[in-house]
Amino acid sequence: MAVVQQTLVYDGPGGPFEGVAVWDDGIGHARPAVLVLPNVFGVKEADVEKAEDLARLGYIALVADVYGQGKRTAIGDPDYARYMAALNADRGLLRDRLAASLDALTGLAPADSARMAAIGFCFGGKCVLDAARAGLPILGGVSFHGVYDRPDLPSELPITAKLLICHGWDDPLAPPEATLGLAEELTARGADWQLHAYGHAGHAFTDRSRVQSLNPAIAYEPKADRRSWQAMTHFLAELFG
Repeated sequence: MAVVQQTLVYDGPGGPFEGVAVWDDGIGHARPAVLVLPNVFGVKEADVEKAEDLARLGYIALVADVYGQGKRTAIGDPDYARYMAALNADRGLLRDRLAASLDALTGLAPADSARMAAIGFCFGGKCVLDAARAGLPILGGVSFHGVYDRPDLPSELPITAKLLICHGWDDPLAPPEATLGLAEELTARGADWQLHAYGHAGHAFTDRSRVQSLNPAIAYEPKADRRSWQAMTHFLAELFG
């Protein structure tokens, strides 16, 4: 048994896109599939590590690229949010790129296309919510310190994907009124949703590159990181059980 990686180049609007698929090749049958949606910086090693952790849980994971092949940024880049900003301004395009990423995931031989989920971090958390809002073919999704603003797109009732929202209570990008607004939206659209809020945690609480962050509102928080991953593990087990 070994966890293997495969770079996957796939098509979509504005593509090509380049993601990374990860699975345990010792499992001989199709298994549930999880789309991993990165934060503002795009596909990076930290996302692949999350996909490896999912593979060890028995899933196949695809780190999705919604920006385009070679379009990546990093901390210190003066225009680090440029690719995210373009998709924030065109949520319909974001939806279509999420759909293309799910299509790429279902095309992988180990993936059970009837059992798919998505998880995402920061901007990726918004992507998870938008996939659910759009009725894309996921059974459920997990948003880690996501952003909750609604897309300017037609709303179709109900939201059928089950949702777990893992939220840092001190997150400046998702203050209490935004979190309450998300709860009201999901309730109005009939979603099966749950919210786990972590005290003394802000934005990016799973991001280990921010251990030394000088801003406690945007920093790694180990207890929230551990507890939210455990919550996700139980959520996916129930979802796919």
